[in-house]
Amino acid sequence: MTRSTTDILISGGGVAGLTAAAAFGSAGFSVICVDPEPPVTAMEAEGADLRTTAFLQPSIPVLQAAGLWDRLEPFAAPLQVMRIIDAGGEVAEPRLTKDFNAADISDLPFGWNLPNWLLRREMVARLAELPNVDFRPGTGTARLLTREAEALVTLTDGSRVSARLVIGADGRNSPVRQAAGIAARTTRYGQKALAFAVTHLIPHQNVSTEIHRSGGPFTLVPLPDRDGLPCSAIVWMEGGPEVMRLAALPVAEFEAAMNARSCHILGPLTLASRRTVWPIISQIAERMSGERVALIAEAAHVMPPIGAQGLNMSLADLRELLALCQADPAGLGSAKMLDAYHRKRHLEVQARVTGIDALNRASMMGDPALRDLRATALNALYSVAPVRKTLMRAGLGVR
Repeated sequence: MTRSTTDILISGGGVAGLTAAAAFGSAGFSVICVDPEPPVTAMEAEGADLRTTAFLQPSIPVLQAAGLWDRLEPFAAPLQVMRIIDAGGEVAEPRLTKDFNAADISDLPFGWNLPNWLLRREMVARLAELPNVDFRPGTGTARLLTREAEALVTLTDGSRVSARLVIGADGRNSPVRQAAGIAARTTRYGQKALAFAVTHLIPHQNVSTEIHRSGGPFTLVPLPDRDGLPCSAIVWMEGGPEVMRLAALPVAEFEAAMNARSCHILGPLTLASRRTVWPIISQIAERMSGERVALIAEAAHVMPPIGAQGLNMSLADLRELLALCQADPAGLGSAKMLDAYHRKRHLEVQARVTGIDALNRASMMGDPALRDLRATALNALYSVAPVRKTLMRAGLGVR
């Protein structure tokens, strides 16, 4: 049985885990990153993640320090305006439209949007440039034994790794979290989300739009043009049975349904990818750390895809954890360091998960009177400029 020694073992090769491997590797730590599934790095390939990620302003320095932003920026679509449309009247058409413009609080866009499959492609390429990072796709975490001085990880190929710190970035059903004995609280909404890409005739003008009616938001996020046409990524949240019905529709019928739900704000939409289905939950770990273990990303917190909070919270986890490790390399993985990480992140994570939960429940409202109340509240919040700017800064995670 082979045994390796490393500073950090990262369990999970999704976008968060790959970013963590690049960040810690760029900072000079020795890193082993494992994931049971090789990353899918082409849009057309089976299993490709067709969702997109909007990196908000505070996430860009993390990507820069990891040596990733120069790779990603050429493919990114800027998000200058976040538009919220309430279409909750008797007819499915906009009755209230409010724009939150980044220019009101910054010289930069709110963020930049990229497809998840492309993120994996560029991140894997970055890891190949780092001699102190050992990426092992196709290998997962089988067992974890922690001691005061080290963590011993047995991998699915039978090899063992001794690490000073284990980072669980292995998803909402995190094997690392479970092995560390950290409980998680889960909220289920009975929702699923459809993720796909479309082309359209009207340019998106770098506006990201959430359309609220019932069942959940219908969100259009700008992508770079495709085949000479404006392109957007869509996340369509509805009740689980309705999503499964929509996913099974023939293309022509599905396009008719999505055009009706979009309120035709970008003109006729044409499906430009296959459709993928994702479950919607909220989840939060009881703690962000354990003995020799730190949890980041969906191993620590999951929330509905509203306001581009999910992965940006994950990168905030990474930013705080990396800063602590760099401040005291000799204390890497110590109880003192990991307790500090938990204290720095857990309260903010709880607050954001609670806030997104409330927004999601508001977006699900089906009763006409409650939908009217939602529109009234949106109008009131938007109409007071200091409140509007405070909400925008809070969404970015800045003061």
